[in-house]
Amino acid sequence: MTDRNAEAANGSGIGAYLMGHMREYGLLFALIAIMFFFQIVTNGTLLKPVNVTNLLLQNSYIIIMALGMLIVIVAGHIDLSVGSVMGFVGALAAVMIVEWDMSTGVTIATCLLAGGLIGAAQGYWIAYWKIPSFIVTLAAMLVFRGLSLWLLEGQSLGPFPREFQMISNGFVADIFPAGLAIGLADLFGEKRINVLSLATGLTAACLITYMGLKSRAQNRAFGMDVEPAAFFYARIGITSLALIFIFYKLSTFRGLPNVLLTMGVLTIIYAFFTERTVTGRRIYALGGNEKAAKLSGVKTERLTFLAFANMGVLAAAAGLVFAARLNSATPKAGFALELDVIAAVFIGGASMSGGVGRIVGAVVGAFLMGVLNNGMSILGIGIDYQQVIKGLVLLAAVIFDVYNKSKQS
Repeated sequence: MTDRNAEAANGSGIGAYLMGHMREYGLLFALIAIMFFFQIVTNGTLLKPVNVTNLLLQNSYIIIMALGMLIVIVAGHIDLSVGSVMGFVGALAAVMIVEWDMSTGVTIATCLLAGGLIGAAQGYWIAYWKIPSFIVTLAAMLVFRGLSLWLLEGQSLGPFPREFQMISNGFVADIFPAGLAIGLADLFGEKRINVLSLATGLTAACLITYMGLKSRAQNRAFGMDVEPAAFFYARIGITSLALIFIFYKLSTFRGLPNVLLTMGVLTIIYAFFTERTVTGRRIYALGGNEKAAKLSGVKTERLTFLAFANMGVLAAAAGLVFAARLNSATPKAGFALELDVIAAVFIGGASMSGGVGRIVGAVVGAFLMGVLNNGMSILGIGIDYQQVIKGLVLLAAVIFDVYNKSKQS
């Protein structure tokens, strides 16, 4: 009888935990379900190595901007200018390289600095003059859309030199012996295997497992509530297997894209910043209750200013990646991309009211949107229907957020 009661209590605890963390698990399940659905209806095209690589390249600039947008939204604001800033920086890079014949290194540094200054200028008015971020960034969106047209004189400008294209279209060379690659290719029945890509996936899976076990042990040691074992091991197992699978697919094509390393490093840095640093936690406090945070000694104006300056740098980086991928700068580059970035962050679990959201969730949200776009394009679904479906997905995510808040209050 005691065992049955224990099982019932445990089951109740698991059910309560799942309901309390439905947003995180729901996002993971939704991504898996969508990928499974499109893998079937596209007859396996979705997860072919070439398409997996294209999926990463096509969504790289969205993910880069989503990292900064999450911080802005967690701080309780919004940035509507990221698409226009991205397009403007791409145009600036094209003018500097193609017309002014400047080096790639100088161009990249100048463009990142320009993005930071643009973000800082917006952050100044929002943080210190208390002008709503919606108005400031809407104005900036119009300004930089016009400046892009002026800078490019309404025409596309390119091509870029090979070293600049490598930002987005390049791949990391395999450092392992060719004999090992040939042996693994024979073992797996593939034409080629990039050992570095496969090793990176295995290493990432091992690190995630180790860090998850370590964090769980620390929480137990301090008497903190821990994730039920069944959910913990299922989440770690699914994540690790997914990573290994994706990197395996990459290894059978051309290996690791340069931009994937950029995204990976940035994701790790921003995840550490938001979850493990004092400044990161203060940003959450700012978004949760600005007045309380200020009374606690948090310099809220400076945090807001830095959040927008950071967003400007990441928008500039995304602009460089986008221009390198297209091998030219166009006046319409970045048009309406701010909506995809904001949607990715909200779908990834961020709250409209600020103070809630995780970097990993924003990345997964961006991938979910990317899989939707890619899968619908493979099926030949028109852009009109694609927009309708993406809008409904975003609406569902926001409704779910409001529903969760109403249950907790």
